[in-house]
Amino acid sequence: MRAEPSLTVAVVARRLGVAPATLRTWDRRYGVGPSEHSAGSHRRYTPDDVARLERMRQLTLEGVTPAEAARVALADAAPELLHSESESREQLGPREPTEPTQPKASPATGGGRIIATPGAAPEVKGLARAATALDSGTATAIVSEYVQRNGVVSTWDTLLVPVLQSIGERWESLDAGVAVEHLLSEVVLGCLRQSAASAPSPTKARTVLLACAPEEQHTLPIHVLSAALAERRVDSRVLGARVPAAALHAAVRRSGPAAVFIWAHRAEAKPTDLFEHIPVMRPPVSVVVGGPGWSGEVPAPAVYVDSLPQAVSVLTRTALGSGSSTR
Repeated sequence: MRAEPSLTVAVVARRLGVAPATLRTWDRRYGVGPSEHSAGSHRRYTPDDVARLERMRQLTLEGVTPAEAARVALADAAPELLHSESESREQLGPREPTEPTQPKASPATGGGRIIATPGAAPEVKGLARAATALDSGTATAIVSEYVQRNGVVSTWDTLLVPVLQSIGERWESLDAGVAVEHLLSEVVLGCLRQSAASAPSPTKARTVLLACAPEEQHTLPIHVLSAALAERRVDSRVLGARVPAAALHAAVRRSGPAAVFIWAHRAEAKPTDLFEHIPVMRPPVSVVVGGPGWSGEVPAPAVYVDSLPQAVSVLTRTALGSGSSTR
């Protein structure tokens, strides 16, 4: 009877939807790794290895810590596999200590690393736990899986916003949460780029420019909007943070977009004269604004949108035409 083929780390990573670095971390920290060696000392994963990893990944997506998920995955393995893992650990020496499942309180963070998410879905709890543990591999796996299954808009509204709000409330007025928020933002940006890269090719409709107000540095929402538009085959260009009025006007002249979207998270970032000199184009350029910074009266000719779904709907209709269908 032929033995089932063993797999490389790259193949297993693609199968599980995680980064190869995540698999190496799980091997190094928790002992859930490949058990075969090939020529050149490359380690390869057997079907039993893959089954354990699939079990571990599912548990982490449900909110279980990586350390506990690894313990369960190894406990579910056949006795001979556990014996082999034990022998390997003895030969390699002690591994890096795993993260504690109940960390002690820390005065700097006002308590342990667990963020309270009462009544939240398992993925929300799992992402919050991974982010606070600075476990980018697990966080990436959770966000990527959610985007693939539910799309960008649902991922933002039901997964990312609850976690980001919990992080903000957990470390309000403290610097301790900056690293957590930055890590999660980088994870989300990576997942959004991957989602946009795998989206269908954009139509031949005019593009959409996405920019932050001249004093606004909070760019994550416009990257989310760009990925959501890509799912609907709408081409967009992200101009980034703190875009001066002159630079925005020049970009409009060069690209002739169907619409310009301007994000302002803080009221003080809202410009007063941003729309006065936007070039007149044929066909005309629609101006759409969003974010809590635009509370109150919005200067003409801008249109205000109060949510990501509304922004996607308005910009898609503008770019593709009101008669085009959207997803």
